[in-house]
Amino acid sequence: MTYDKRTAYIGFLRGSLYFADGSILHLREYINAEDVVERYMYVYQYLMPDGALVFRYDNSPHFSHLPTFPHHKHKGSESDVIAANPPDLATVLREIDSIMELK
Repeated sequence: MTYDKRTAYIGFLRGSLYFADGSILHLREYINAEDVVERYMYVYQYLMPDGALVFRYDNSPHFSHLPTFPHHKHKGSESDVIAANPPDLATVLREIDSIMELK
């Protein structure tokens, strides 16, 4: 993990979690934690050992037709996109755990 403190309350964090099966979760968050944690930007991207995308949650402002805009989830490919509420890291880790249980 790397942390870039921008102000007393605003910062950018970036990191990767490597799992025993060789899969990887890359994450980035740009946050303001002054009163409550507000995420200006986030990406959680989970990849198989061969680099194939399993999923990516992000809030890039595209896919404006989705009811959760700008929040969305890419499932297995860049073009397979669904509406999704913004997850936190714990939620993403539970999803990864469920995927690993299926293996």
